[in-house]
Amino acid sequence: MARRVAIVVGATGFTGQFLVKQLCESEEYAAVSVIVRRDFSYKHAKLDIQVKNFDRLEESDLDIADDLFCCLGTTWKKAKSKENFERVDLEYPLRIASLAKKRGIPNFHVVSAIGSNKKSLFFYSRVKGKMEEGLIEMELPHLFIYRPSLLTGGRGEFRLGERLSEGVFQLINPLLIGPLKRMRSIEGKQLAFSMYHYAIHNTKKNVTIYKPLDILNAKPMEKIEEQPISREELFNWDNRGDIFVDQEKINK
Repeated sequence: MARRVAIVVGATGFTGQFLVKQLCESEEYAAVSVIVRRDFSYKHAKLDIQVKNFDRLEESDLDIADDLFCCLGTTWKKAKSKENFERVDLEYPLRIASLAKKRGIPNFHVVSAIGSNKKSLFFYSRVKGKMEEGLIEMELPHLFIYRPSLLTGGRGEFRLGERLSEGVFQLINPLLIGPLKRMRSIEGKQLAFSMYHYAIHNTKKNVTIYKPLDILNAKPMEKIEEQPISREELFNWDNRGDIFVDQEKINK
């Protein structure tokens, strides 16, 4: 079976770190390349690390690959301005997608957010909506958009608002059932797994949007373990008639 090659952009981020580890430890991917702006601490035999200036990325900076995963995203604390926020969450994904299309990479996966809408009253949702629209208009071979709800699970930096939200959602998640289940918070590790899961179970549609329930419902395939046959059962010929061939049927 031919194995896949992946590129991850935004590998040092919250979701990106989980995704790189998932891809490297999977059987489906033979090689994983990450494009980062600073050194990447995770090491693996399958992993190739490229430190690049994202403002100067070129087509030749992308390896030939099956999947490109874009996990780029910043925060107000880091961006400090709307212009810097749009550069990371809007301009970079669009530029990288354009380079991927020129390079012939068939599958582009990108992290967006629930409520993304270019006409939203909220700046964050509006930027994500513009990004999605730009990618769709680009007519990529296969575009996969992931719209998680609140992401939780041990970020490297402390954010008071998100910590408070995580605490609230830990209490109310079990109560969000039925139609409300889509509002449950999602662990970064689960989002990363869903990206890997849907990459190897590709829909082959031009544009596929995964909403929170789709992300939550991505589960590992259960491995069926074969039970050993006892010696008594193995040599019980009366119960193993299937191993004998009826010569009369062959002659017919």
